[in-house]
This record gives sequence, C-alpha cells and structure tokens, in this order.
Amino acid sequence: MKEETAVVDLTDDAASNKFVSVILAKYGTIDAAVLTAGGFAAGKLSETSTKEIKQQIELNFETAYNIARPVFLQMMKQGSGRIILIGSRQGIDIHQGRGAVGYAMSKSLLFRLAELMNAEAKGTDVVTTVVVPSTIDTPPNRKGMPDADYSKWVKAEAIADVIYFQCTEEATVIRESVIKVYGKA
Repeated sequence: MKEETAVVDLTDDAASNKFVSVILAKYGTIDAAVLTAGGFAAGKLSETSTKEIKQQIELNFETAYNIARPVFLQMMKQGSGRIILIGSRQGIDIHQGRGAVGYAMSKSLLFRLAELMNAEAKGTDVVTTVVVPSTIDTPPNRKGMPDADYSKWVKAEAIADVIYFQCTEEATVIRESVIKVYGKA
C-alpha cells in the first residue's frame, strides 16, 4: 500500500469537506475513517477558564466533527462504513476527569456524537465506534510521567489491533460500541 500525506486544518469545516471531496474523487468510496486528532490539557475546575474549555472543544470535538460529518454522509450514501473516534477515560468517567476539566468535557462530546451517528445510521452498515485507551505507552508519556508503572499502560500497537478489527468483516455484527482499551490499568 502506498502511503499518502495531506495537511488539512480540521478546525475548518470547509477545509475538512474539501478534503473528503478530494478523497472521494480519487477513490470513490470511504470504507473506514480513524479520527485521531486531538490533544490534552490539565486543569481543575478552579483553574479552567471558558477560553481553555473552548480550546479543548475545538481541538478534541470540532476536529472530529468536521471530518466525521462529511465522511458519515458519504458512508450513508454508500450504505456502509466504519468511523472510529478516539475517546478518553476522562471523557467517559467523570471521576477520571477531575484534573482535566476542559479535556474531559471535550472528549465526552465524542460519545454523544457516536450515539447520534449510530442512531441516524440504524438499519444500515454504518457504525461509529469510540475507542477509549488508558494511558498509552509512548515516549512523550514516559517522559512526562517518569515515575509511573509503564507495565500497566496500553501499547499503541494493541490499540491499532483493536481499531483494525473494528474495520473487518468479523466486526460487522458489532453496533454502537465503546471499546475500553485499558491494558492492566
């Protein structure tokens, strides 16, 4: 398979729509979309301004929505497809989000988006899944948390395997899924 790279401002819905149009002109269909854009910011409720919340919503929700929407519309025309969103423990479990209010709030919106998409796609073979990793074992995370127990963290390769499975024929019986990939955490 040939690797391709495109630079797209996912905070811009027009640019996201144009990108999907370019992909469709080139390939004709979109079978799967794995949407990984986003970022983290810590901050307790007492420390988090609405500006910081808006920044996290733009980074974690709007980027996903701006690309997921045109992809979803195309998949509905096709009658099939898989959209994978990347959630977080902080977004699904309020107790995990105490120290990252903006991040937790923005990631929580991804679960609602998946529910809405799956409700609209009911009766089709279009499914939106939210994969929820615990701490991912990456060099930046190890550097940022040098005293942590890395053996409990989930490997990026394991997350990729779960995502790959969600895009296979064997996974077509799974609907409206939230998959927690926590490793030993």
